[in-house]
Order: sequence, then C-alpha cells, then structure tokens
Amino acid sequence: MARASAGVALPVVVALLAAPAPAPAEELPPCPLVIGHGGYPKSADAKSKDVIRQPNVLRAVDDQASWGADGVEADVQLTRQGTKAVMWHNRTTNGLTGPRQEIREIGWADGPGNLRDRRVARGPYAGERVPALREWLDHVRARGLIALLEIKKSAEPVLADPEYGAAAWREIVDPIVERQDEQPILVYSRDEWIEAGLADRLPEHLRGSAAKWADGVTWDEPPPPWQLNVPRWQAVFDRAPTSVMTSHTADYRAWLDGRCHRYSAGPP
Repeated sequence: MARASAGVALPVVVALLAAPAPAPAEELPPCPLVIGHGGYPKSADAKSKDVIRQPNVLRAVDDQASWGADGVEADVQLTRQGTKAVMWHNRTTNGLTGPRQEIREIGWADGPGNLRDRRVARGPYAGERVPALREWLDHVRARGLIALLEIKKSAEPVLADPEYGAAAWREIVDPIVERQDEQPILVYSRDEWIEAGLADRLPEHLRGSAAKWADGVTWDEPPPPWQLNVPRWQAVFDRAPTSVMTSHTADYRAWLDGRCHRYSAGPP
C-alpha cells in the first residue's frame, strides 16, 4: 500500500491539501450528506486483520455522530431460520467471542453460542455486543442520523427458504415500516435477488445506492492515510452528489470545510 511520504511528491501533497480561498457562505454549494462507513481490509489476509470498524455496534454509531456524520451505513444479517435481523458485517462470527460459525446457522437468544451473548473480540469496539435491527434503528434515530442498511448477500438462503423465508422478510421489513414516519431509513443490497425483493416490499426506501462512494484508496490494516483519498474526494465532490459514503468520516468532514455549506440531514 503506497503512502503519501513515499509515493507522492511533497509539493503535490501540499497542493492537494491546500484549503480553498474562503467564500461567503451564500456562494458555496451545499455539502453532500456524509454517510459514515467502516473499513474492512481487502488484502489476502483480510479476515485475520479485521478489527471490526463498521458502525454496526451502538458505540460505533456514537463515534460516527461525534465525527460529524449525517448518517451511518451498517449491515443486516439474519440468524437461524430468520428469527432475528441483526447488525453485523461478517458472514460468520469472525471477530466475536466463541467459536466461528455462520451467522445464519446460530440462534439469537437460544442455544449454546447464541449471538446475543457474544461480544466483539478485537478492535476499537471490543466488548460491544451485536444489536438487533430494531435496537440499532432506535439508537440511530436518537443520534439524529440517517440509517442506511445493506442487506448482506449471506441472508439470501434464509430469505429464499420456502418454510422460513416469509417470516425472515418480515424481520427486515417490519422494523423499517414501523419507523418510517419517524426517521429516514434507506436500504440496498449487492445481491440482485434481495434487491428485487426490497423493490417489491420497500420501494420508497430503496435509495441506498444513491450515496456515492467517496474514497479512492483500498482499505487495509493499518488504515491508509486519508490524504491519499483527496483526488477521488475532489472528483466526486465536483459531481455535486447529494450524499457520499466514506470510511474517513472526521477527516472528510474537515476537508469539506470552506468548500460547501452544511444543511440539515435528510434522505439522500
């Protein structure tokens, strides 16, 4: 992974980081809504280097709010037989206490190794527990943030199960519908079949992909210097997006200073 000191000449770095000349607020464009995302290593040794940075746990949501996020992106998985929609990035319990298992093969509150009793085992959120979707949405609303949900591909076998699928879909859909008049909630999936199911069940909320990915440098551990993302940040900003996602929330918010004026959070 290149570093600014080694791969980019100092004058170029200085030019990239130079703040624009101040302008009256009324002349500045509106800032995009900043959706805080976590980082996950992309290298060959990714699973062993994952230190659980995604804002799926409640303390991570608090951090994103303190860093200036307008919203948070987090991940929805389903436990065994679709009995509980939970907030967790990894397909397995990698990163949690207890033996490694598929999330969709363990219970939420029943049986040995249930998900509710496990804790994050490493990284900045060690000791935190995995929240259920309803609890996470309520916490995000209490922090005044937009909720952006990715329904993970690994939920497809549960959602497609002829015996449990209908109840599993309700476990995702009902918490959103129950809260749709009280907070902005957006959804998306990288799985085409799940995306089609969301289009049928939650058409008004299926705008999660509208948030433009702002970062240009592949995440690894340790995290890459945020400065290397500046060319991509500028290119995306020049397209005047209404919302962006970044894994460098505080640095991106600081970078926006003087380039745009912030407005109240709402759906992208």
